[in-house]
Amino acid sequence: MSMIRVFVARMAGLKVFDPLGDQVGRVRDVVVTFSGPQRARAIGLVTEVPGRRRVFVPMTRVTSIDAGAVITTGLVNMRRFEQRANETLVCAEILDRGVSVHSPDGDYDGVVEDVAIEQNARRDWMAVKVFVRQRGGASTATRAVSRLTRRRTGATALVDIEDVTGLHEQAAAQSAERLLETYDDLRVADLAEVIHDLNPKRRAEVAAALNDDKLADVLEELPEDDQVEIIVGLSTERAADVLEAMEPDDAADLLADLPPSKAEELLQLMEPDEAAPLRRLLEYDENTAGGLMTTEPVILGPEATIAEALALVRRVELAPALASSIYVCRPPLEPPTGRYVGMVHTQRLLREPPHTAVGQVVDKTVEPIPPDAPLGRVTRTLATYNLVGVPVVDDAGHLLGAVTVDDVLDHILPADWREERHEIDPGNQPSPTR
Repeated sequence: MSMIRVFVARMAGLKVFDPLGDQVGRVRDVVVTFSGPQRARAIGLVTEVPGRRRVFVPMTRVTSIDAGAVITTGLVNMRRFEQRANETLVCAEILDRGVSVHSPDGDYDGVVEDVAIEQNARRDWMAVKVFVRQRGGASTATRAVSRLTRRRTGATALVDIEDVTGLHEQAAAQSAERLLETYDDLRVADLAEVIHDLNPKRRAEVAAALNDDKLADVLEELPEDDQVEIIVGLSTERAADVLEAMEPDDAADLLADLPPSKAEELLQLMEPDEAAPLRRLLEYDENTAGGLMTTEPVILGPEATIAEALALVRRVELAPALASSIYVCRPPLEPPTGRYVGMVHTQRLLREPPHTAVGQVVDKTVEPIPPDAPLGRVTRTLATYNLVGVPVVDDAGHLLGAVTVDDVLDHILPADWREERHEIDPGNQPSPTR
């Protein structure tokens, strides 16, 4: 292999191929170990393979790296990557880290923008250069423009790793901008897995860098312990804003995991019309229809047209399970609604003239369930009638919400299914190589 130098941030996203030219996956990060404060060896690549599983590819199996691809040789161990105590992820943990730089013109503080690795005569991949952006020196106006344009300010330099102090030390506070750029193409559920694998400090920094809507989406995909850790680590004002952005049933589940005093504090900070549905949901046992349901299904009056209904279910932010059904009710149309009339399946909407009123095509064969119906009854109803969602109605015939199949799956799968969703049978895999 020729002696080449590659920059880690530029490797992120590169395709990884086997010797036959078949794609194995994509590079997501580089794993390094430190043998001293300023001596780091790259030992492998975190590679995302089909199924969004992240696995470890040793650098000893990398035969070529260029601007477009990484070529490997030998079998790839498909066991899910788990970071060890002595390992550091360059993209996730070193980029954006504050460091001190020794320079002939005077030492200065900087932020790591990239790390260059190079293969030495012993064929080890060593970190040799650090691309650093100098901290400070920019005016307030310049920093404001930088935030708007996402262009970084400050002088940059490519320096020897020996002249950089702090690479191996966790900074008191560290930006997560470059980490999020690296994983910008991931779906929310896969980004949540990346965040779950980070240490608590880095997890909190990533949460702080996400906007409220994105953080709300990520929280809905994280295990309960991570949800609680992140929400408790936010300021109470921001935590309330994030809860408002979450789906009501997920937000209620999270509040139920918090100490009652903390949950009440957050509810008090929320807008009254956002807090009211959560308070109602918290009254039900979590394994009942009331505890499972969302209070924000698609609801229309019977006089609304099919064209209006289709416009509602086309909304990008609407989850597929919720978009599968329209619930037709008499006013008011906010739960608890007026009298529940029936449901209309989106597939039926596609077969009717756009000007037809939804009240004319309701399916009255689907019996609504009461909020105290146990999980077993909810599951049997969905399975028996091949439904994606089922209405929840009180004794007076008011629609309270709807239970969708994804909410049921969350409750019938093992409690740790999010951690194990990418695990495969280790008996079918080669033994670990590190």
